[in-house]
Amino acid sequence: MKLPERSARSPVDWFVSCAKGLEPILAEELKELGASEVSEAIAGVYVNGPVSLGLKMCLWSRVANRVIRLLGEYKVATADELYSALVALPWHQWVKPTQSIAIDFHGTNESLRNTQFSAQRVKDAIVDEMVDACGARPNVDRGKPDIRFNCHLRPQGLSVGIDYGDGSLHWRGYRARSGAAPLKETLAAAILLRAGWSGIAKEGGALVDPMCGTGTLLIEGAMMAADIAPALKRQRFGFERLPDFVPDQWRIMLSEAQKRASAGRSQLANLELRGYDADPKVIRSAEENIDAVGLSQVIRVSIKSLTKLTKPTHRPIATGLLVCNPPYGERLGENNALKYLYNQLGERARDQFEGWQMAVLAGDNGLSKAIGLRSHKQLQLFNGPLPVTLSLFDLTSDNNWRSLDSRQSQGEVQRALERPQQSEVTLSDGARMFLNRVRKNRRKLKPWLKRSGTTCYRLYDADMPEYAVAVDWYEGRLHVAEYQAPKHVDEAAALQRLDDVIHALCVEFDAAPADIALKQRRQQKGAAQYEKRDYTDKKIAVQEGPAKLLVNLTDYLDTGLFLDHRPLRLRIGAESKGKTFLNLFCYTGTASVHAALGGAKKTVSVDLSNTYLNWYKSNLALNGLSDAVHKAERADVMVWLEKHKTQYDLILLDPPSFSNSKKTQDSFDVLRDQEPLVRAAMRCLAPSGTLYFSNNRRGFKLSPTLTQLFAIEDISPSTLDPDFERNTKIHQCWRIRHKT
Repeated sequence: MKLPERSARSPVDWFVSCAKGLEPILAEELKELGASEVSEAIAGVYVNGPVSLGLKMCLWSRVANRVIRLLGEYKVATADELYSALVALPWHQWVKPTQSIAIDFHGTNESLRNTQFSAQRVKDAIVDEMVDACGARPNVDRGKPDIRFNCHLRPQGLSVGIDYGDGSLHWRGYRARSGAAPLKETLAAAILLRAGWSGIAKEGGALVDPMCGTGTLLIEGAMMAADIAPALKRQRFGFERLPDFVPDQWRIMLSEAQKRASAGRSQLANLELRGYDADPKVIRSAEENIDAVGLSQVIRVSIKSLTKLTKPTHRPIATGLLVCNPPYGERLGENNALKYLYNQLGERARDQFEGWQMAVLAGDNGLSKAIGLRSHKQLQLFNGPLPVTLSLFDLTSDNNWRSLDSRQSQGEVQRALERPQQSEVTLSDGARMFLNRVRKNRRKLKPWLKRSGTTCYRLYDADMPEYAVAVDWYEGRLHVAEYQAPKHVDEAAALQRLDDVIHALCVEFDAAPADIALKQRRQQKGAAQYEKRDYTDKKIAVQEGPAKLLVNLTDYLDTGLFLDHRPLRLRIGAESKGKTFLNLFCYTGTASVHAALGGAKKTVSVDLSNTYLNWYKSNLALNGLSDAVHKAERADVMVWLEKHKTQYDLILLDPPSFSNSKKTQDSFDVLRDQEPLVRAAMRCLAPSGTLYFSNNRRGFKLSPTLTQLFAIEDISPSTLDPDFERNTKIHQCWRIRHKT
């Protein structure tokens, strides 16, 4: 290998690498930079051009990972062949003995299976040749070498080259901090290029990232719009220590880039670049990164949950790009919860950003589909080793958003078409009596429902002793729960009365028996044909005040939403602004969602059940709330309270009546254990804070000791809405404060 004797304009072969899937975007970019004979390969592009092109690609390419000046390709299969081929090359014409080197080796074959060993053999070849030629050898410096050689072993042979950038070009020099799974700057730039941001920016459009993390998409978007070279702040390049490097040529190139950046920055004042995130920590990191690149006067980031996302109103904006890299499975491990976050994103995009473009990078196609909007383009890409999907959306008025629970299966549609017509004439006397009571209750509740906007409520609660069921309405869906019948009740008679209930409801609501979720508290027999035994994990979203909450009407004894606690949840939401909230025995975290939406600056929710905590995370995602601010902790509440020292402004303590979980050493009885439980919870209550203690234990009596220790007020009547007026014993609730 002889040092080529060529002018600065002589053509040189280059391989410019990129993440898989970005090859077409990189090829187009390099053509605009002046590359000729461009041909795409796997994870990169081959080009031909002078040395000056190498400098230009290092400075201006937004998508390239590495710019490799190719020195040659060699057929090698074994370690000996590798050494023999490379030791014969004149390495001393590229490297001085006083310089340091590093070797990056990629690829394996049947013989060369260890890249570290292969890199060692390359180093041996270089050192041995230089000792023979110069009588001295260079040092090896893997951190900051003078010259970095790149070797890539492919089936067609070993390619050897010089890394002109001295490491990956995604490192722009502005990232002070990054998140758990940071978006590479090169991928961020490619997303913006593919989404048409350059054209949108020229038209004065806005750029909004609703889940901006540490601000990478916003920074890359601003640099693109301002014509700022991506590597302008990079401190080191590999070509600077090569023998054919011309410093004056590089100084001229840098000076031109600085002039273009200065002119471009003045144009940014006319653009809106906004970023939001629910996590204060990442917003602080974003601010540091934005400041490091000198764009803090242009890019504005603030703390805001997805559910409050709106179009910028600072000035009239006709168009723009909504772009984001939401969490995905590898980042949070909560795909079930994340689909609701993506659905919330789709809803906000449809409602607030009509006429805009949207680009979303998702972990898989399933999450992209959960957005609920029709994508006109999808690309399979990689963020480091993680496969991701980039989906592009045109937010026109005819791109109708669909919620997750609105997507009926073909089977559900067919069952609706085949629904048998129910007739009041065919009802038994008992069913007709039950029907009349249901109609009476509906008439009575109608004014309150209209006034309050309540969409999920109790319609019937064992009003007639012989029909011992609770009937709940969940936004068009019926849920019937049977109370445990006394042993003296005839089994056949109980089944007949349950049959009366089902058929009466079918008449009143024009439903089929299969449409009604039924929970029977008895051994299942053949006659119990309405019981749902399959576990589908099918959750539907319902509205309660400002909150969207997930319920499952079929799989569990409870639905995930205790309707009787509705007033208490709304009260907590109203009292939470600016406060810290602790939710003990949090169940599915519905009260925590209300607290978060009410403006709580921090919430902590504790429960021993993984099922409930994952459900809670789904509820958070459905409302566009961050689990970085609103934390879920899996623990035995009693054990957790013994160790916890932090104090909270507002606490909800809503324990079960009894528990003998296998996950704990001791059983729990709320009547027996109320004193140590309340005392422990009160230790976590701030001096001026409020604790709400509620339970559903029939016959529960509050300990006199607690009334002596704390200021306690029974607020049970005010925590029951009209749909529970007939069953005032369903729960008891106290407001507890420290005595002054």
